[in-house]
Amino acid sequence: MTHIISIQSHVAYGYVGNRAAVLPLQRLGCEVTAINTVQFSNHTGYGAFTGEVFTSAHLKEVLDGVEALTGLCDVQAVLSGYMGDEGIGRAVLESVTRVRSASPGALYCCDPVMGDIGRGFFVREGIPEWMRDCAVPAADIITPNQFELAFLSDQSIASLGDVLTAAARLREQGPSVVLVTSLDIDDSTPDTIEMLVDTAVGSWRIATPRFDFPVAPNGAGDFTAAVFLACCLRDQDGINGEGPARALERTAEAVHALFTHTFEAGTRELALIQAQNEIVAPRQRFDAERVR
Repeated sequence: MTHIISIQSHVAYGYVGNRAAVLPLQRLGCEVTAINTVQFSNHTGYGAFTGEVFTSAHLKEVLDGVEALTGLCDVQAVLSGYMGDEGIGRAVLESVTRVRSASPGALYCCDPVMGDIGRGFFVREGIPEWMRDCAVPAADIITPNQFELAFLSDQSIASLGDVLTAAARLREQGPSVVLVTSLDIDDSTPDTIEMLVDTAVGSWRIATPRFDFPVAPNGAGDFTAAVFLACCLRDQDGINGEGPARALERTAEAVHALFTHTFEAGTRELALIQAQNEIVAPRQRFDAERVR
């Protein structure tokens, strides 16, 4: 059975961070060890929240306990998302190093959460540069949105050529697979939203219908990174060959199913429970187009 360590935030109410990642990973057949970087009452986007940010020492202590029980030798991947500060970031990379020592083939999937178009950066000062200089080079798979891709590659993103050039630059730094989410470029259809996966052997693009949410639900990026990682690990090609292309299609289908249920429910929170069966067996299929 595939075993993933997911190091992310946790909320008591709603679905972001590990709350958006663990259930889909489990429904896709993965054993998940969730290590929480914070425990908040709810997502900070609501304005008011309560809870606690955990220290890097706390994360290390939790991993110590897991290692004492399991040896970490059965871990296939580490997944990380939002990082509150550089100390948490360093603790995440130390965890990756420990896992790789025990399980040399383990992958690191980094969702470089930093900001978004229209919002700009929403992380602490120094995190974007740390993400670019430390986390991305250590990763096997990264899942930036269009805004984050532009920052990490130090170039503007307006066309398909820009996306491919930027993704190639990031692969030169270390990752084998770059999944770009929330893609909206000059030839995109207005009523769709796109994703693109770029690897050394090819690049594929996929479009799904856009939903006009009154308030965009949080946690979709956390969900997307988790599903994509699980699909890459399930595929016999893994992160090589055309494995990421198939993972892209499966991920797009799962996200579309989740958004469909969320839109129909009229809720600000992701309708993860209602959509859980379609994460495994989506009703609507989408085909990726090879663009390189």
